[in-house]
Amino acid sequence: MPPYPRLSRLSRLPAAPGRRLVLGTTLAALAALSLAPAATAADGDWPRRIEHEAGTLVLDAPPQRVVSTSPSLTGTLLALDVPLVATAAATRSPLTDDAGFFRQWAEIAHDRGVAVLYPNLAFDFEALLIQDADLVVASASGADSILPHVAELQAMGIPVAVFDYARNDWKELARQIGRATGHEAQARDMARDFTARAKAAAAQMTRPEGTASIVAYNFAGNYGVSKPISAQARVLAELGFEVTGLPEAMRDRVMQSREYDFISHENLPGAITGDSIFLLNGTPEAVERFMADPVLANLPAVQAGQVYPLGPLSFRVDYYSGLTIIETLMPYFSE
Repeated sequence: MPPYPRLSRLSRLPAAPGRRLVLGTTLAALAALSLAPAATAADGDWPRRIEHEAGTLVLDAPPQRVVSTSPSLTGTLLALDVPLVATAAATRSPLTDDAGFFRQWAEIAHDRGVAVLYPNLAFDFEALLIQDADLVVASASGADSILPHVAELQAMGIPVAVFDYARNDWKELARQIGRATGHEAQARDMARDFTARAKAAAAQMTRPEGTASIVAYNFAGNYGVSKPISAQARVLAELGFEVTGLPEAMRDRVMQSREYDFISHENLPGAITGDSIFLLNGTPEAVERFMADPVLANLPAVQAGQVYPLGPLSFRVDYYSGLTIIETLMPYFSE
């Protein structure tokens, strides 16, 4: 197998017209780039009513001091060039840098001077007040959700907009956040840019025949198979792959379900039906461990050697990590 790449091969793809982003760079260079010019009054009328997961928010003007309590949404805020001043940080892990920023956007955030709102997703009311934000972006679900505190923040007149990344894909989230911040044009451009790059990459790929399964293999001790609606499945669909989910006959063995159906390790072979397999947060080393698992030895994809990594940044998909998924896969399917 070819070595695990960084942002390099996508430099061969044609850039979308008028776009400043150059994919033949490192993520550090991406920090200095933006997708589109700043939003203007043409982006809509203000004041504006924002319908969100925890009610309705009225904003008099595009916010100029935005704070994110959700690292899972921070990448989208950065890609939209929203004036983000601080973000909550996740617990340090291989997915983050030393500050707790997800690696796909950490360099961009540091370059723009984004501060740590509070570490380890440990909600800090005082830290939030100190930022004097004119918009607080929050998540409706996940470990970074602050829903138990939203009503109190709203009662104090703090402008909070809550979005659900578990129910909406990253492009829809970008559209919603774009409207809340006056960056609709950036959201449209970003979605078109990503689709154009995925289409160009797909044209260079020779895909194996049949369907594909995305597998969470020993991910935080869990095992699961992606549904065709997951964020990762949507990226693969844009690249021309057909993602298949867990068979209905195994539905009664599912222990937990959302975008992925989680099952026991021993039931994993029956849950994987794709002719090819893609590993969530996978690296070449993870592929080797998967291929060496005796429980999975009889899977057709294993026997055919059609198991591929999605890359170590593929857990939470946003514009930046979506690009790295494409970049990760290209060497495996390009001549």
